[in-house]
Amino acid sequence: MREAVQPEVESKAEAVGPQRIQWLPLIWFSALLLIAYAVVLARTARLWVNDLNMSHGIFVPILVAYVVWQERDALRAARPSHNRSGLVLMIVGAALLCMGPPKLDTFAFATRVGFMFSVIGTILYLRGFATIRLLMYPLILLFMMFPLPGFVLERLTLPLQLTASKLAEQLLEWFGYSVLREGNILLLPGQTLSIAEACSGLRSLMALTFLAQAYVYMFDKRPWMRLIMAVCVVPIAVFANGARIVATAIAGSYRKEWAEGTFHASTAWVVFAVTFVCVIVTHRLIDAVHHSPSKRSQ
Repeated sequence: MREAVQPEVESKAEAVGPQRIQWLPLIWFSALLLIAYAVVLARTARLWVNDLNMSHGIFVPILVAYVVWQERDALRAARPSHNRSGLVLMIVGAALLCMGPPKLDTFAFATRVGFMFSVIGTILYLRGFATIRLLMYPLILLFMMFPLPGFVLERLTLPLQLTASKLAEQLLEWFGYSVLREGNILLLPGQTLSIAEACSGLRSLMALTFLAQAYVYMFDKRPWMRLIMAVCVVPIAVFANGARIVATAIAGSYRKEWAEGTFHASTAWVVFAVTFVCVIVTHRLIDAVHHSPSKRSQ
């Protein structure tokens, strides 16, 4: 019996050995990639600590690592193949990393894009399109550890400010308050509310989107649900931000100091928590609607 078992054990060891050797180049390239982009990643990590709007960034690599770990069997079964297009992406990433001094406004955005080019290029060059397809979702999630570029914020902030102002105006009128809106400024009896850029809701949208994706991945394995929830997060966040403005206006009508300072800042956390609950409820409703026809047929 011992003689029969030994060859089987040796064959398993021989099978595991080549698999480990196949992953060694990816490990070495990943280490070199981290060294090359150490400054960029360090500055990004500092941003997670100092900017409350990016505090979710520290959890993005953790979720990405977990998603990759869940796909380990499929990744192990995928047949590796070199693709020279990955080498082109790596060169582009290196060029973006060296494009200019850190004082340039575009330096941070360019180096972050270069990092993503290098990551995708490394995987494509060493493992091929099969691995890229398996890692498409975690690669998309990886973008969330970086803040939106300045030109995107500038283009989206004002429309969101106006949308939140219009929504707040309608809700206040529905509650019986007299309100006059001029752009992003709400004029009420005894107070004036200016919807600032920070109140547009755009910055918290990234954190809410990430939490929604983390929730859906943990509790719902259907890929199409991730896309639907990513779309649903936007109107939920806009409505919640409008509701926050309404709450601030109503509180300010009783005491003017409640519309600013600590009270106003604390409402952001409360509204964010309520908004996340709304995301969960939305997911449950979509799931219920999706399963209702099958239940009726049974």
